[in-house]
Amino acid sequence: MPPSGADELRAHFLQHPAVEVELPWGGPEADREKRSFPLLLATTYGNAIRSKIFNDEVWKPALAKAGVIPVREKGQRWKASRKDGFHVLRHTYASVMLKAGESVVTLARWLGHSSPTITLDHYAHFMPEAGGRGRTAFDALLGMVPAYVPEGLVRSHRGI
Repeated sequence: MPPSGADELRAHFLQHPAVEVELPWGGPEADREKRSFPLLLATTYGNAIRSKIFNDEVWKPALAKAGVIPVREKGQRWKASRKDGFHVLRHTYASVMLKAGESVVTLARWLGHSSPTITLDHYAHFMPEAGGRGRTAFDALLGMVPAYVPEGLVRSHRGI
């Protein structure tokens, strides 16, 4: 992000700090554990925003105004697919972090996943370079292309 964008965000967050909100955590049980989280987006009452309400009342109208999805006709439901929901920003964030080389373990922690396996199950397809470095290294090992594989390693295995 350009410094000007970071400065704008910093100023906004100083003026509108995160709100500590207690949310259910864990499984689907009604009596599940609750944890506190600082949320940047909250209702005027300091509660977590329900995703369906945010999608229907804020996110999709903004997409329609930008021409990304059709405008909703009065009295009708949005004619936008699930991929147009606000949750897509979570996937965008995860894919950007993985493409930038962030570790899956760290990203799993940031996303609140209980295991990096969950992160990989959901986001491995967002890793456009997945396998690319390995293929390049193997090609270099076989002498097909010059790559970043240490020269001594390539020479020592050329007879394979």
